[in-house]
Amino acid sequence: MKSIDTIMGVVVADALGVPVEFMSRQTLSLDPVTDMREYGTHDQPRGTWSDDSSLTLATLDSLTHGLDYDDMMNCFVRWYRDHDYSPHQEVFDIGIATSEAFYRYLNHTPALYSGSTNERSNGNGSLMRIAPVALYLLANDHDLKDDDIEGYEIIHKISGLTHRHPRSQVACGIYCRILQDLIRRHDELKHKEAIVTQAIDDALYIYSTYDFSEGIKQEVDTYAKLVDQCTFTSQDLSAIHSSGYVVHSLEAAIYCFMMTDNYKDCVLMAVNLGDDTDTVAAIAGGLAGTYYGLEAIPEEWRNVIARHEWINDLCTAFDQSVSQ
Repeated sequence: MKSIDTIMGVVVADALGVPVEFMSRQTLSLDPVTDMREYGTHDQPRGTWSDDSSLTLATLDSLTHGLDYDDMMNCFVRWYRDHDYSPHQEVFDIGIATSEAFYRYLNHTPALYSGSTNERSNGNGSLMRIAPVALYLLANDHDLKDDDIEGYEIIHKISGLTHRHPRSQVACGIYCRILQDLIRRHDELKHKEAIVTQAIDDALYIYSTYDFSEGIKQEVDTYAKLVDQCTFTSQDLSAIHSSGYVVHSLEAAIYCFMMTDNYKDCVLMAVNLGDDTDTVAAIAGGLAGTYYGLEAIPEEWRNVIARHEWINDLCTAFDQSVSQ
């Protein structure tokens, strides 16, 4: 397992989406993204990544030193206040639920209670940064199978640093299970369709069977659309929503991954869905990077990514840490 596959998968896709964030699908259909652009929505140079990658990298860095929820939250706050983990020493984008969680934490709310449990706070702000958790858990013998309830609870707690509603926690659990199965079963030469379908089925079975915190079981039906992948992927693109709502983001990312056969096409499809272009692409990019590997990410895109050597160093440090 090399974390750079997943992490660079997230970062590159994020950077592709930043210049066109909030643009409609109709607008992008007239001028689709085919390569790295510059400036645009946030007036940033090519290769600039957003809060999606910043918080993903902060999560990775924290987990390099072990599982410590306060340390992780402090890493997030260092990005928020001091611009650590940012591409250009600037924070130009942050979700409302995330910023409110940081405000509560800075005003002495414990880290594990800083995220909102309000149903209206189910944006994609924890899902977008959760990928390193799947890697950390896998390296530490948490396989997210039937007897690994603790692994899911860790995911829920890390989601809950900013998004503590069960809907967001379940989305993170499903996504992490898919990532782990893409890593674990890739060498078995199984089709990705079979891997993803089984991972979703298994995660939802666990959520419907075991006693998690209040509200978890009630969210299983929220993700029922993902169960029958044949039906799901046969939907017209117009049925796939790409808003910042966590359910839409997870569905759109899985759809793009399943409907393409390489990294480039996957993330470009995600960006050109419009609306929350950077985050949907980042989530899809995590799947595609994990499955296809670093070499499948166009080199010209990787080379233009801000601080790409530093990102590589972070991944190397994480890999060395979890292998000890």
